[in-house]
Amino acid sequence: MNQDIKICVIGLGYVGLPLARLFSTKYPTVGFDMNAKRCEALMAGHDATLEVSDELLQDAIKNHNFKCTANIDDIRDCNFYVVAVPTPVDENNNPDLTPLYGASTTVGKVIKPGDIVVYESTVYPGVTEDECIPVVEKVSGLKFNEDFFAGYSPERINPGDKLHTVEKIKKVTSGSTPEIGKLVNDVYSSVITAGTHLAPTIKVAEAAKVIENSQRDINIAFVNELSKIFTLMGIDTMDVLDAASTKWNFLPFKPGLVGGHCIGVDPYYLAQCAQRHGYNPEIILAGRRMNDGMGAYVADRVIKLMLKKGIQVLGSHIIILGFTFKENCPDVRNTKVVDIVKALQEYNLNITIYDPWANPAAVRHEYGLEVVNELPANEKFDAAIAAVAHREFTDLDITTVLKPAHVIFDVKATRPAAEVDARL
Repeated sequence: MNQDIKICVIGLGYVGLPLARLFSTKYPTVGFDMNAKRCEALMAGHDATLEVSDELLQDAIKNHNFKCTANIDDIRDCNFYVVAVPTPVDENNNPDLTPLYGASTTVGKVIKPGDIVVYESTVYPGVTEDECIPVVEKVSGLKFNEDFFAGYSPERINPGDKLHTVEKIKKVTSGSTPEIGKLVNDVYSSVITAGTHLAPTIKVAEAAKVIENSQRDINIAFVNELSKIFTLMGIDTMDVLDAASTKWNFLPFKPGLVGGHCIGVDPYYLAQCAQRHGYNPEIILAGRRMNDGMGAYVADRVIKLMLKKGIQVLGSHIIILGFTFKENCPDVRNTKVVDIVKALQEYNLNITIYDPWANPAAVRHEYGLEVVNELPANEKFDAAIAAVAHREFTDLDITTVLKPAHVIFDVKATRPAAEVDARL
């Protein structure tokens, strides 16, 4: 099989690059991305997302002829196209399929009779066959399931996780016909050591993915609400969760900010799909409202704690530890730390954001905010918000940059309760 398959992965971000690198160990593989500078950096042997180590990337380029390109002519001789582009939401939280339409147009320009295109981007059921494939048909002039075929295998990448890498996470696969489904499954199972699950249809595979993150979102929303309730009661939420976790079937979710390009986005895809079918998804949207409001909630609690301690809020200095959407990862997409910042800015105080992982230029471009990569040494702060649990913060004595009268709020509950004023 590997003598016949030549793979092209379209979109070399957190999902596409690790997958393309993995495929290159078994098949001739080309990575395609519209960002030429991104491709140049990868061919120089470094992945700025840190998902693929320099050693693995350089090995793929040197020993497996792996190539990254922004030139469409370099992918015309491929026959197995994998689309791994982002699926964000717009400012009104409506699904934005623009990247998928663009990638489908690219596929349509190069796809040939007998070729297969597999989508990995997270979508609601029906997007692959009803939205993407018609674009491929229109651009290529070929007919679906006669001239070319399709599949869907939802991405299962956990950014920053060096334990659960792409080959170690079981993969769902599907195809537009039973025969194509088996072929797609065979290709993936040849590199995914954790195994695969062949879903009966593309829509089933799409639905499976979108509910994975919606389920997690709802569970986190539940413990976020518990945190608010227990705070009003003067009870430490983490103490409650530790006690409840002694039951064998208790789900160990913790309160916190829910950002990133999956959990904080995918439920909106499922919600809109439900609404199109005449159903109003009350629980899904309630969970989203709860989680989307946690940044402002944290800011409000910090201000109240400062006032209780007699700390002047107007003109005060606050330091926020961490800005990325999760720990030990440079990804700032859809980070909810920005909600804390925006809420605090209403009080006319001074904010310093310290994050050793975030790219200051990326944060400035995306959010118009300044981030520093080193802890300020010559400034004393009135309050500190531990927003992200980077490993650099584990043994950090934040009191060295705090005034004698100060507030420490621990969003991730990674510090002992006695060392902080409050935590979620």
